[in-house]
Amino acid sequence: MKNAKDSFIRGRLRSLKFAFKGAWLLLTTEDSIKAQVLMAVIVTVMGFCFDISNIEWMLQFLAIGMVLVAEALNTAVEKIADFVHPDFHIKIGFIKDIAAGAPTFAGIISLILAGFIYIPKINLLF
Repeated sequence: MKNAKDSFIRGRLRSLKFAFKGAWLLLTTEDSIKAQVLMAVIVTVMGFCFDISNIEWMLQFLAIGMVLVAEALNTAVEKIADFVHPDFHIKIGFIKDIAAGAPTFAGIISLILAGFIYIPKINLLF
């Protein structure tokens, strides 16, 4: 909530506080985010092991960010839907299914990018 007495800088700092709180809540309470962060750590280690280029690092981190953002937004939609209508409702289920499609698309695109980055490097090993 905006405080009328806050300066521009103080307002931005307050916003950052809420943003980091939200990130921490996601990391500590949501299994899907925990799984995605684990995958991010694994592919980051792979990036060092396979000595990927700067461009490949950028693509990899864009893909990681895309998946984490999609998972976070999906979680937010699910939490709102459960709050608005805690019992089963076909329309709420439809909304939640559509929201779940976003991390699915992000994950598929990330796997394709990982293929472009790592398959040529694996082929060089054999």
